[in-house]
Amino acid sequence: MPIIPQVTAALAHRSVLFTAPLDRANFRLDTSGVAGVFGGEEAVSAMATVHVYEHRKWLGWYNSPGSYVIAKRYGRLAKSKFFDGLFPGVHTDPATLFELDGWPGPKFIAARSGTIIDETSHMAALLLKECSNILSVEVDGRKTQPVGVTIAELHHIPNDEENPAQFRTLAPVYASVPIVVSLVTCVMCLLVGDWYSFSMILLGIVVSGISCLVIGSGTFLFTHPKPAEGSPCGDGILKSDKDIVVLKGDEAAVNSITRGRFSLRFNSEPHYENIGWCSVLLMIQFVAQLLLIPQGTLFGQMMFVTSLAVSWGYNLWLSAFDKERIQRDILMKQVLQEPQLTKYVLGTRTSMVVFVLLILQPEKPDKIMNSLLPNDTKAWGKWKDAVISRIQTAKGFDFDQADWDDDSFTDRDRKLLSTLFQDARDAYDGFKKYHRASDYKT
Repeated sequence: MPIIPQVTAALAHRSVLFTAPLDRANFRLDTSGVAGVFGGEEAVSAMATVHVYEHRKWLGWYNSPGSYVIAKRYGRLAKSKFFDGLFPGVHTDPATLFELDGWPGPKFIAARSGTIIDETSHMAALLLKECSNILSVEVDGRKTQPVGVTIAELHHIPNDEENPAQFRTLAPVYASVPIVVSLVTCVMCLLVGDWYSFSMILLGIVVSGISCLVIGSGTFLFTHPKPAEGSPCGDGILKSDKDIVVLKGDEAAVNSITRGRFSLRFNSEPHYENIGWCSVLLMIQFVAQLLLIPQGTLFGQMMFVTSLAVSWGYNLWLSAFDKERIQRDILMKQVLQEPQLTKYVLGTRTSMVVFVLLILQPEKPDKIMNSLLPNDTKAWGKWKDAVISRIQTAKGFDFDQADWDDDSFTDRDRKLLSTLFQDARDAYDGFKKYHRASDYKT
Protein backbone atom coordinates (compact mmCIF):
# COMPACT_ATOMS: atom_id res chain seq x y z
CA MET A 1 0.00 0.00 0.00
CA PRO A 2 1.51 3.39 -0.95
CA ILE A 3 3.05 5.11 2.06
CA ILE A 4 2.63 8.76 0.99
CA PRO A 5 -1.20 8.80 1.16
CA GLN A 6 -1.00 7.17 4.58
CA VAL A 7 1.39 9.84 5.87
CA THR A 8 -0.75 12.61 4.41
CA ALA A 9 -3.88 11.25 6.02
CA ALA A 10 -2.12 10.91 9.36
CA LEU A 11 -0.79 14.47 9.25
CA ALA A 12 -4.22 15.78 8.44
CA HIS A 13 -5.54 14.44 11.75
CA ARG A 14 -2.76 15.26 14.19
CA SER A 15 -0.36 18.06 15.02
CA VAL A 16 3.35 17.78 14.38
CA LEU A 17 4.44 18.90 17.87
CA PHE A 18 1.46 20.05 19.88
CA THR A 19 -2.29 20.37 19.77
CA ALA A 20 -3.59 23.52 18.08
CA PRO A 21 -5.08 26.08 20.47
CA LEU A 22 -8.86 26.52 20.04
CA ASP A 23 -8.91 23.13 18.31
CA ARG A 24 -12.29 22.28 19.84
CA ALA A 25 -13.90 25.63 19.09
CA ASN A 26 -17.23 25.23 17.32
CA PHE A 27 -16.97 28.29 15.08
CA ARG A 28 -14.77 29.43 12.20
CA LEU A 29 -13.61 32.81 10.91
CA ASP A 30 -15.18 34.01 7.66
CA THR A 31 -12.05 35.07 5.76
CA SER A 32 -13.77 35.60 2.43
CA GLY A 33 -13.79 39.34 3.07
CA VAL A 34 -10.04 39.57 3.62
CA ALA A 35 -8.63 37.10 1.11
CA GLY A 36 -7.44 39.13 -1.84
CA VAL A 37 -9.60 42.24 -1.37
CA PHE A 38 -8.82 43.65 2.10
CA GLY A 39 -6.02 46.23 1.94
CA GLY A 40 -6.03 46.28 -1.86
CA GLU A 41 -5.58 50.03 -2.36
CA GLU A 42 -2.79 50.18 0.22
CA ALA A 43 -1.06 47.22 -1.45
CA VAL A 44 -1.27 48.87 -4.88
CA SER A 45 0.06 52.14 -3.46
CA ALA A 46 2.91 50.30 -1.69
CA MET A 47 3.78 48.46 -4.91
CA ALA A 48 4.06 51.82 -6.69
CA THR A 49 7.11 52.64 -4.53
CA VAL A 50 9.09 49.66 -5.78
CA HIS A 51 10.99 51.71 -8.39
CA VAL A 52 11.95 54.72 -6.28
CA TYR A 53 13.07 53.14 -2.98
CA GLU A 54 16.41 51.38 -2.79
CA HIS A 55 16.17 47.58 -2.24
CA ARG A 56 12.36 47.77 -2.20
CA LYS A 57 11.94 45.08 -4.87
CA TRP A 58 13.84 42.55 -2.73
CA LEU A 59 11.64 43.06 0.32
CA GLY A 60 8.29 41.67 -0.79
CA TRP A 61 8.53 38.27 0.90
CA TYR A 62 5.52 38.53 3.18
CA ASN A 63 1.86 37.48 2.97
CA SER A 64 0.52 40.69 1.51
CA PRO A 65 -3.22 41.36 1.30
CA GLY A 66 -4.93 42.72 -1.81
CA SER A 67 -3.70 40.14 -4.35
CA TYR A 68 -6.92 40.44 -6.39
CA VAL A 69 -6.73 44.24 -6.61
CA ILE A 70 -3.02 44.19 -7.54
CA ALA A 71 -3.65 41.57 -10.23
CA LYS A 72 -6.53 43.50 -11.79
CA ARG A 73 -4.54 46.75 -11.81
CA TYR A 74 -1.19 45.61 -13.16
CA GLY A 75 -2.58 42.83 -15.33
CA ARG A 76 -3.79 45.53 -17.72
CA LEU A 77 -0.17 46.12 -18.74
CA ALA A 78 0.04 42.72 -20.44
CA LYS A 79 -0.95 42.79 -24.10
CA SER A 80 -2.35 39.59 -25.61
CA LYS A 81 -5.79 38.13 -26.27
CA PHE A 82 -5.45 35.86 -23.24
CA PHE A 83 -4.50 38.63 -20.83
CA ASP A 84 -7.00 41.07 -22.37
CA GLY A 85 -9.77 38.62 -21.55
CA LEU A 86 -8.49 37.93 -18.05
CA PHE A 87 -7.74 41.56 -17.18
CA PRO A 88 -10.09 43.76 -19.24
CA GLY A 89 -9.60 47.50 -19.32
CA VAL A 90 -7.80 50.27 -21.13
CA HIS A 91 -4.10 49.62 -21.71
CA THR A 92 -1.74 52.29 -20.46
CA ASP A 93 2.00 52.73 -20.17
CA PRO A 94 3.79 51.63 -16.98
CA ALA A 95 4.77 55.17 -15.89
CA THR A 96 1.16 56.33 -15.91
CA LEU A 97 -0.01 53.15 -14.17
CA PHE A 98 2.57 53.66 -11.41
CA GLU A 99 1.63 57.37 -11.17
CA LEU A 100 5.05 58.53 -12.39
CA ASP A 101 3.52 60.36 -15.34
CA GLY A 102 0.15 61.61 -16.55
CA TRP A 103 -0.38 65.00 -14.91
CA PRO A 104 -1.18 67.75 -17.43
CA GLY A 105 1.24 70.65 -17.14
CA PRO A 106 0.51 74.38 -17.53
CA LYS A 107 0.70 76.32 -20.78
CA PHE A 108 4.19 77.34 -21.93
CA ILE A 109 4.98 80.46 -23.95
CA ALA A 110 8.54 80.89 -25.21
CA ALA A 111 10.09 84.36 -25.12
CA ARG A 112 12.32 84.01 -28.19
CA SER A 113 11.60 80.89 -30.23
CA GLY A 114 7.87 81.58 -30.59
CA THR A 115 6.97 78.14 -29.24
CA ILE A 116 3.59 77.75 -27.54
CA ILE A 117 2.70 74.47 -25.79
CA ASP A 118 -0.88 74.44 -24.56
CA GLU A 119 -0.34 71.43 -22.30
CA THR A 120 3.15 70.68 -21.04
CA SER A 121 4.48 67.57 -19.36
CA HIS A 122 4.26 65.98 -15.92
CA MET A 123 7.60 67.65 -15.11
CA ALA A 124 6.14 71.12 -15.58
CA ALA A 125 3.26 70.25 -13.24
CA LEU A 126 5.77 69.09 -10.60
CA LEU A 127 7.86 72.27 -10.97
CA LEU A 128 4.77 74.47 -10.67
CA LYS A 129 3.81 72.64 -7.48
CA GLU A 130 7.34 73.04 -6.12
CA CYS A 131 7.29 76.78 -6.84
CA SER A 132 3.91 77.23 -5.18
CA ASN A 133 5.39 76.01 -1.87
CA ILE A 134 8.58 78.08 -1.62
CA LEU A 135 9.04 81.27 0.39
CA SER A 136 8.35 84.50 -1.49
CA VAL A 137 9.22 88.20 -1.43
CA GLU A 138 6.24 90.56 -1.54
CA VAL A 139 6.42 93.49 -3.94
CA ASP A 140 4.85 96.69 -2.64
CA GLY A 141 1.87 98.11 -4.46
CA ARG A 142 -1.85 97.82 -5.04
CA LYS A 143 -3.43 94.45 -4.19
CA THR A 144 -6.42 92.88 -5.89
CA GLN A 145 -5.56 89.33 -6.95
CA PRO A 146 -1.99 88.50 -5.86
CA VAL A 147 0.00 86.38 -8.29
CA GLY A 148 3.26 84.58 -7.53
CA VAL A 149 6.11 84.83 -10.02
CA THR A 150 8.98 82.38 -9.60
CA ILE A 151 12.19 82.86 -11.57
CA ALA A 152 13.77 79.44 -12.20
CA GLU A 153 17.35 79.73 -13.40
CA LEU A 154 18.19 76.39 -15.03
CA HIS A 155 21.97 76.15 -14.94
CA HIS A 156 22.14 72.39 -15.60
CA ILE A 157 21.30 70.61 -18.87
CA PRO A 158 20.13 67.03 -18.18
CA ASN A 159 21.21 64.20 -20.45
CA ASP A 160 18.70 62.99 -23.01
CA GLU A 161 18.26 59.89 -20.83
CA GLU A 162 19.12 59.56 -17.16
CA ASN A 163 18.71 56.95 -14.43
CA PRO A 164 17.72 58.81 -11.24
CA ALA A 165 19.15 57.24 -8.10
CA GLN A 166 16.72 55.47 -5.79
CA PHE A 167 15.96 56.94 -2.38
CA ARG A 168 17.30 55.38 0.77
CA THR A 169 14.67 54.86 3.47
CA LEU A 170 14.04 52.71 6.51
CA ALA A 171 11.98 50.32 4.35
CA PRO A 172 14.51 47.44 4.76
CA VAL A 173 14.25 47.74 8.55
CA TYR A 174 10.47 47.97 8.71
CA ALA A 175 10.03 45.28 6.02
CA SER A 176 11.59 42.77 8.41
CA VAL A 177 8.47 43.01 10.60
CA PRO A 178 5.89 41.62 8.11
CA ILE A 179 8.48 39.16 6.74
CA VAL A 180 9.22 37.74 10.19
CA VAL A 181 5.55 37.68 11.22
CA SER A 182 4.57 35.90 7.99
CA LEU A 183 7.30 33.29 8.47
CA VAL A 184 6.46 32.79 12.16
CA THR A 185 2.72 32.36 11.50
CA CYS A 186 3.54 29.99 8.66
CA VAL A 187 5.74 27.86 10.94
CA MET A 188 3.13 27.91 13.74
CA CYS A 189 0.55 26.49 11.34
CA LEU A 190 3.04 23.81 10.33
CA LEU A 191 3.73 22.86 13.96
CA VAL A 192 0.03 22.33 14.73
CA GLY A 193 -0.54 20.41 11.51
CA ASP A 194 -2.83 22.97 9.83
CA TRP A 195 -1.62 22.31 6.31
CA TYR A 196 -4.26 24.45 4.65
CA SER A 197 -3.29 27.62 6.54
CA PHE A 198 0.42 26.77 6.34
CA SER A 199 0.33 26.33 2.56
CA MET A 200 -1.79 29.47 1.99
CA ILE A 201 0.48 31.73 4.06
CA LEU A 202 3.50 30.22 2.29
CA LEU A 203 1.80 30.77 -1.08
CA GLY A 204 1.15 34.41 -0.15
CA ILE A 205 4.82 34.90 0.83
CA VAL A 206 6.14 33.38 -2.40
CA VAL A 207 3.70 35.13 -4.77
CA SER A 208 4.20 38.52 -3.10
CA GLY A 209 7.99 38.17 -3.29
CA ILE A 210 7.89 37.15 -6.95
CA SER A 211 5.51 40.03 -7.74
CA CYS A 212 7.84 42.60 -6.21
CA LEU A 213 10.80 41.17 -8.15
CA VAL A 214 8.95 41.09 -11.47
CA ILE A 215 7.20 44.44 -11.20
CA GLY A 216 10.32 46.02 -9.67
CA SER A 217 12.51 44.79 -12.55
CA GLY A 218 11.65 47.89 -14.60
CA THR A 219 14.33 50.56 -14.97
CA PHE A 220 13.32 54.02 -13.77
CA LEU A 221 14.28 56.65 -16.38
CA PHE A 222 14.05 60.36 -17.08
CA THR A 223 13.98 61.31 -20.75
CA HIS A 224 13.47 64.45 -22.81
CA PRO A 225 13.80 65.24 -26.52
CA LYS A 226 16.99 66.85 -27.74
CA PRO A 227 16.42 70.29 -29.32
CA ALA A 228 17.70 71.14 -32.77
CA GLU A 229 21.22 72.55 -32.96
CA GLY A 230 21.32 76.33 -33.04
CA SER A 231 18.02 76.70 -31.20
CA PRO A 232 17.62 80.08 -29.49
CA CYS A 233 17.62 80.50 -25.73
CA GLY A 234 14.77 78.56 -24.16
CA ASP A 235 13.48 81.35 -21.87
CA GLY A 236 9.73 81.38 -21.41
CA ILE A 237 6.88 81.17 -18.91
CA LEU A 238 4.68 78.48 -17.44
CA LYS A 239 1.26 80.01 -16.96
CA SER A 240 -1.43 79.14 -14.42
CA ASP A 241 -4.16 81.16 -12.72
CA LYS A 242 -2.33 81.75 -9.42
CA ASP A 243 1.32 81.25 -10.28
CA ILE A 244 3.70 82.09 -13.09
CA VAL A 245 7.07 80.36 -13.48
CA VAL A 246 9.70 82.16 -15.55
CA LEU A 247 12.12 79.62 -17.02
CA LYS A 248 15.57 80.97 -17.85
CA GLY A 249 18.17 78.75 -19.44
CA ASP A 250 19.31 76.80 -22.46
CA GLU A 251 16.67 75.35 -24.78
CA ALA A 252 17.64 71.81 -23.72
CA ALA A 253 17.25 72.67 -20.03
CA VAL A 254 13.81 74.22 -20.61
CA ASN A 255 12.89 71.24 -22.82
CA SER A 256 13.49 68.92 -19.88
CA ILE A 257 10.67 70.75 -18.06
CA THR A 258 8.18 71.27 -20.87
CA ARG A 259 8.66 67.93 -22.67
CA GLY A 260 10.52 65.70 -20.19
CA ARG A 261 8.96 62.65 -18.57
CA PHE A 262 9.59 59.82 -16.14
CA SER A 263 9.25 56.36 -17.62
CA LEU A 264 9.79 52.68 -16.80
CA ARG A 265 11.60 50.34 -19.16
CA PHE A 266 10.99 46.58 -18.90
CA ASN A 267 12.84 43.87 -20.80
CA SER A 268 9.48 42.32 -21.66
CA GLU A 269 8.02 45.41 -23.37
CA PRO A 270 5.94 46.02 -25.40
CA HIS A 271 3.82 42.99 -24.38
CA TYR A 272 4.86 42.70 -20.69
CA GLU A 273 4.22 38.94 -20.55
CA ASN A 274 6.10 38.54 -17.26
CA ILE A 275 3.81 41.05 -15.53
CA GLY A 276 0.81 39.28 -17.06
CA TRP A 277 1.85 35.88 -15.67
CA CYS A 278 2.70 37.49 -12.35
CA SER A 279 -0.87 38.84 -12.24
CA VAL A 280 -2.16 35.34 -13.02
CA LEU A 281 -0.20 34.06 -10.00
CA LEU A 282 -1.83 36.73 -7.85
CA MET A 283 -5.27 35.66 -9.06
CA ILE A 284 -4.45 32.01 -8.28
CA GLN A 285 -3.38 33.10 -4.79
CA PHE A 286 -6.67 34.93 -4.33
CA VAL A 287 -8.81 31.96 -5.42
CA ALA A 288 -6.76 29.43 -3.43
CA GLN A 289 -6.89 31.48 -0.22
CA LEU A 290 -10.59 32.13 -0.71
CA LEU A 291 -11.35 28.40 -1.01
CA LEU A 292 -8.81 26.75 1.30
CA ILE A 293 -8.42 29.03 4.30
CA PRO A 294 -12.00 28.21 5.50
CA GLN A 295 -10.89 24.55 5.58
CA GLY A 296 -8.18 25.27 8.15
CA THR A 297 -8.41 25.29 11.93
CA LEU A 298 -9.50 28.34 13.88
CA PHE A 299 -5.92 28.77 15.11
CA GLY A 300 -4.60 28.58 11.55
CA GLN A 301 -7.14 31.11 10.36
CA MET A 302 -6.10 33.47 13.14
CA MET A 303 -2.46 33.08 12.10
CA PHE A 304 -3.43 33.83 8.50
CA VAL A 305 -5.36 36.97 9.47
CA THR A 306 -2.49 38.07 11.75
CA SER A 307 0.00 37.86 8.90
CA LEU A 308 -2.35 39.85 6.66
CA ALA A 309 -2.94 42.51 9.33
CA VAL A 310 0.76 43.10 9.96
CA SER A 311 1.49 43.16 6.23
CA TRP A 312 -1.36 45.61 5.72
CA GLY A 313 0.17 47.88 8.38
CA TYR A 314 3.49 47.84 6.52
CA ASN A 315 1.78 48.58 3.19
CA LEU A 316 -0.10 51.40 4.88
CA TRP A 317 3.20 52.86 6.09
CA LEU A 318 4.66 52.69 2.58
CA SER A 319 1.57 54.21 0.97
CA ALA A 320 1.65 57.10 3.46
CA PHE A 321 4.79 58.52 1.82
CA ASP A 322 4.13 61.61 -0.30
CA LYS A 323 4.85 60.27 -3.79
CA GLU A 324 4.46 63.72 -5.30
CA ARG A 325 7.13 65.04 -2.89
CA ILE A 326 9.42 62.16 -3.87
CA GLN A 327 9.02 62.93 -7.57
CA ARG A 328 9.63 66.62 -6.97
CA ASP A 329 12.83 65.80 -5.08
CA ILE A 330 14.01 63.60 -7.94
CA LEU A 331 13.28 66.36 -10.45
CA MET A 332 14.83 69.22 -8.49
CA LYS A 333 17.84 67.48 -6.92
CA GLN A 334 18.83 64.84 -9.45
CA VAL A 335 17.52 65.90 -12.85
CA LEU A 336 17.83 69.70 -12.64
CA GLN A 337 20.65 69.73 -10.08
CA GLU A 338 18.92 72.20 -7.73
CA PRO A 339 18.13 75.22 -9.92
CA GLN A 340 17.98 78.63 -8.28
CA LEU A 341 14.37 79.55 -7.52
CA THR A 342 13.39 83.08 -6.52
CA LYS A 343 9.75 83.94 -5.94
CA TYR A 344 7.99 87.30 -5.80
CA VAL A 345 4.34 88.01 -5.13
CA LEU A 346 2.78 90.93 -6.99
CA GLY A 347 -0.55 92.40 -5.97
CA THR A 348 -2.22 92.63 -9.39
CA ARG A 349 -2.09 90.85 -12.73
CA THR A 350 -1.00 94.05 -14.48
CA SER A 351 2.03 94.44 -12.24
CA MET A 352 2.75 90.73 -12.65
CA VAL A 353 2.77 91.02 -16.45
CA VAL A 354 5.13 94.00 -16.42
CA PHE A 355 7.42 92.23 -13.97
CA VAL A 356 7.53 89.09 -16.14
CA LEU A 357 8.31 91.11 -19.28
CA LEU A 358 11.12 92.95 -17.51
CA ILE A 359 12.61 89.65 -16.39
CA LEU A 360 12.35 87.97 -19.78
CA GLN A 361 13.08 90.88 -22.14
CA PRO A 362 11.33 88.99 -24.97
CA GLU A 363 11.75 89.84 -28.64
CA LYS A 364 7.97 90.23 -29.04
CA PRO A 365 6.68 91.42 -25.67
CA ASP A 366 3.22 92.17 -27.04
CA LYS A 367 2.68 88.44 -27.70
CA ILE A 368 3.21 87.49 -24.06
CA MET A 369 1.41 90.57 -22.77
CA ASN A 370 -1.71 89.85 -24.82
CA SER A 371 -1.65 86.22 -23.72
CA LEU A 372 -1.53 87.18 -20.04
CA LEU A 373 -3.73 90.29 -20.37
CA PRO A 374 -6.25 89.92 -23.22
CA ASN A 375 -7.94 93.28 -22.46
CA ASP A 376 -8.09 95.28 -25.71
CA THR A 377 -10.01 98.50 -25.04
CA LYS A 378 -8.51 101.79 -26.18
CA ALA A 379 -7.25 102.64 -22.68
CA TRP A 380 -5.67 99.23 -22.25
CA GLY A 381 -4.12 99.45 -25.71
CA LYS A 382 -2.55 102.80 -24.86
CA TRP A 383 -1.16 101.41 -21.61
CA LYS A 384 0.26 98.33 -23.32
CA ASP A 385 1.95 100.39 -26.04
CA ALA A 386 3.51 102.72 -23.46
CA VAL A 387 4.79 99.89 -21.26
CA ILE A 388 6.20 97.89 -24.19
CA SER A 389 7.95 101.01 -25.48
CA ARG A 390 9.63 101.56 -22.11
CA ILE A 391 10.70 97.91 -21.90
CA GLN A 392 12.24 97.96 -25.38
CA THR A 393 14.00 101.30 -24.94
CA ALA A 394 14.94 100.83 -21.25
CA LYS A 395 13.91 104.42 -20.44
CA GLY A 396 12.52 103.67 -17.01
CA PHE A 397 8.97 103.82 -15.78
CA ASP A 398 8.39 107.42 -14.76
CA PHE A 399 5.26 108.19 -16.76
CA ASP A 400 3.81 111.68 -17.05
CA GLN A 401 0.19 112.18 -18.00
CA ALA A 402 1.35 114.09 -21.05
CA ASP A 403 2.99 110.91 -22.34
CA TRP A 404 -0.30 109.11 -22.84
CA ASP A 405 -3.27 111.44 -22.36
CA ASP A 406 -5.35 112.90 -25.19
CA ASP A 407 -8.78 114.45 -25.49
CA SER A 408 -10.46 111.16 -26.46
CA PHE A 409 -10.13 109.66 -22.98
CA THR A 410 -12.91 110.04 -20.47
CA ASP A 411 -12.29 110.77 -16.80
CA ARG A 412 -12.89 107.09 -16.05
CA ASP A 413 -10.28 106.11 -18.65
CA ARG A 414 -7.77 108.56 -17.17
CA LYS A 415 -8.36 107.18 -13.68
CA LEU A 416 -7.89 103.61 -14.93
CA LEU A 417 -4.71 104.53 -16.80
CA SER A 418 -3.29 106.33 -13.79
CA THR A 419 -3.86 103.19 -11.72
CA LEU A 420 -2.35 100.90 -14.36
CA PHE A 421 0.77 103.04 -14.76
CA GLN A 422 1.26 102.97 -11.00
CA ASP A 423 1.07 99.17 -11.18
CA ALA A 424 3.79 99.28 -13.84
CA ARG A 425 5.99 101.45 -11.60
CA ASP A 426 5.48 99.01 -8.72
CA ALA A 427 6.50 96.13 -10.98
CA TYR A 428 9.61 98.05 -12.06
CA ASP A 429 10.56 98.59 -8.42
CA GLY A 430 10.16 94.86 -7.84
CA PHE A 431 12.33 94.16 -10.89
CA LYS A 432 15.09 96.39 -9.54
CA LYS A 433 14.87 94.50 -6.23
CA TYR A 434 15.28 91.20 -8.09
CA HIS A 435 18.13 92.62 -10.17
CA ARG A 436 20.03 93.73 -7.08
CA ALA A 437 19.48 90.34 -5.40
CA SER A 438 20.56 88.51 -8.56
CA ASP A 439 23.75 90.58 -8.87
CA TYR A 440 24.49 89.97 -5.19
CA LYS A 441 24.10 86.18 -5.56
CA THR A 442 26.22 86.23 -8.69
